[in-house]
Amino acid sequence: MQFLFTAIAIFVIPLAGAFAPTAALGSSPSALSALQAKAEEAQPRDRCFIYAELVSQMTEVAGQQFNSGDLQQASMTLKLVQRYADKISTTVGDDTTKLKKAELLLQHTSFRLKDILSEASYEAQPALKATLKQLNQLQEQLMMQVFRK
Repeated sequence: MQFLFTAIAIFVIPLAGAFAPTAALGSSPSALSALQAKAEEAQPRDRCFIYAELVSQMTEVAGQQFNSGDLQQASMTLKLVQRYADKISTTVGDDTTKLKKAELLLQHTSFRLKDILSEASYEAQPALKATLKQLNQLQEQLMMQVFRK
């Protein structure tokens, strides 16, 4: 029995840590601003992953805003998520680094957005559904790019 717990810990802890830096930065506006600046200044091959991090963090912020009842601000944050998702699709190329990590991060973000959608009010659902659809399409595009390599 102890072996089973040890084996689970060996496999689960590294996976949990893979997304920890993004979650830790998610609520800080200065961290988001720094990440936005980093994305704009990054080499073209690095932008895809940085934008994916930004989309993930902004989705967490939108979830917090929905939970606190700030629907207007959450809607504006979702528009930023959509804008940065568009930037991801334009930065995907053959020489993109960390493409698989970006794809996994978008998959995680889509799951998180589904959770937010299930708890959101009726008025918020259309924007959430549109954003979720866009992220799912983008995640599929990245997955296809990964398999081409």
